[in-house]
Amino acid sequence: MANILIVEDEKSINDLILMNLKLVGHTGKQVYDGKEALSAMEDFQADLVILDVMLPYEDGFSLMEKKVFENVPVIFLTAKTSTVDKVKGLKLGADDYIVKPFEAVELLARVETVLRRTKQSERIVTVGKTIIYLDQRTVNVEDTPVELTNREFELLEVLINNRNIALSREKLLDLAWGYDYFGDARTVDVHITKLRKKLGFANCIKTVYKHGYRLEI
Repeated sequence: MANILIVEDEKSINDLILMNLKLVGHTGKQVYDGKEALSAMEDFQADLVILDVMLPYEDGFSLMEKKVFENVPVIFLTAKTSTVDKVKGLKLGADDYIVKPFEAVELLARVETVLRRTKQSERIVTVGKTIIYLDQRTVNVEDTPVELTNREFELLEVLINNRNIALSREKLLDLAWGYDYFGDARTVDVHITKLRKKLGFANCIKTVYKHGYRLEI
């Protein structure tokens, strides 16, 4: 998991980001203005920075221009919606750009995508006696390989990336297989049943009444 620096002046948003990052296993450091961001980079080994644009003392664009976060991936988080601002942020070297308001699952997906692209360490998740090798797309249960279909593995990866967060069937369908997937949301139930059986996850994948599912780790 990653160490993530959160540079956001609105405390409620900053706290919300940290809470969701912690739910999926990341650690985070919170700062609330440009000056604090400068100081934080001196003693915090960040794998990723989530950076607001509109900050007290020194804004996010200015920090990027000064290369404060050089060699560290940055995701801009801002209320600025214009294409001009987005292009500026990306040209300054940001790896992604998220516009407020945002959904927690969207933020976590963007974080996972950037980390996957920039971190070289292999992504391995252990749940009880089950080991999931996300990069190799393989699974071992009690040291025995278990075969998953592409659809099953894609759903499993979404559950892992959003662990401890309740996701609706529709959201799981969208995140795992995309808007263009032809199938009813109840298709998710079938694949969840298979994952529970194959991986021994009967007690890990919780059914959220009248909503969907949550992987508890």
